[in-house]
Amino acid sequence: MDGPGGGDLGKRQWFGSYAKEAESRTFKTGLSIEEIAMCILIVTGVEGARNCAAAVSAQLAMEVEVADGRKAALAALRHREFAAVVVDETMAECDPAAAEAVWEHAGLAIPLQINFAVSGATRVVREIRAALHRREREQTMARRAAAAAIENELKTTVAGLLLHSQLALSGTEVPPPVAEKLRVVADLAGSLRQQLSAPLPLRGDTAA
Repeated sequence: MDGPGGGDLGKRQWFGSYAKEAESRTFKTGLSIEEIAMCILIVTGVEGARNCAAAVSAQLAMEVEVADGRKAALAALRHREFAAVVVDETMAECDPAAAEAVWEHAGLAIPLQINFAVSGATRVVREIRAALHRREREQTMARRAAAAAIENELKTTVAGLLLHSQLALSGTEVPPPVAEKLRVVADLAGSLRQQLSAPLPLRGDTAA
């Protein structure tokens, strides 16, 4: 189950801003979730947790750390960033303050909450893998949206530049040297507008 349970207002606010923050920061870095942090943090005090962590590490080809409580978890989170933080559901229910502290310091880590008492390594691997795949899809969508926004801004700017240079050239009192420079600007703006109007695959083929 994704994220902490309960109806605490702080948790709702934290999760409300989590997706937006993650989208912004991962797009700015240009890194995938694997490049940001190749490590999973499991927070649980159940017996056999390290065996489970070893199985998860082998299946996902990622480093997995185990923290047996809040103190160890916070120390690990101060030390590095994680791709995901998996908190034992039983621990979160018995000590919600501890779980809250972990979530607040999790940074960009994907929050997951799993009941280790009834979940084997197979389910833990499945939950983490699904969460990582969701994050990758979110990153891809964020990059596409940002690229589209930048492209639209460029199109508007280029159209304005082309229009103003053409209007200036239509004047009768433009000195020849200035007119020549304006024609160069107009030609460049027109060429750039054509490139921006071309379909993306075509632009990619041309660049290649």
